[in-house]
Amino acid sequence: GDIINTHVDAERRNGIVRHHTATHLLHMALRKVLGSHATQKGSKVEADRLRFDYAHFEPLSEAQKEEMEAIVSAKIRENIPVTTDEVTLAEAKNRGAMALFGERYGDRVRMVRVSDESVELCGGTHAAKSGDVGDFFIISDAGIASGVRRIEAVAGATAQAYIRQVRT
Repeated sequence: GDIINTHVDAERRNGIVRHHTATHLLHMALRKVLGSHATQKGSKVEADRLRFDYAHFEPLSEAQKEEMEAIVSAKIRENIPVTTDEVTLAEAKNRGAMALFGERYGDRVRMVRVSDESVELCGGTHAAKSGDVGDFFIISDAGIASGVRRIEAVAGATAQAYIRQVRT
């Protein structure tokens, strides 16, 4: 019977939304540039950055980073509606959804589509449209374990601040 008041920090939440949606686009770009073996091994989404761990055997070249940024940025500029559907696991697989790094799923799953090339099972918070992500830049790529690498990237206002910092 207690009365509870809640507050959502809208600025922080919007930063998480941008970076989470960017994570899906980055995963799609990684697989396009590196191949289907470049699957997600973990991630961390924050209001001011994202961290994405993935399977790969060597550092990214500058050309590969630029190509991934270009792919993600093109999808952002398309301003694609981000959709979610609750479906059976079998239906999600039939629609081409990617299940991630050995997670357990129930009979019904949440399928998130950021583009025709980015369809994954995910329970997180996402932008309404890909254009809401804003700018996107890869900050770093490093090895963290045998066959596992980590990308750190920024989106939105954080990406704009990053560019200002790099230019000075």
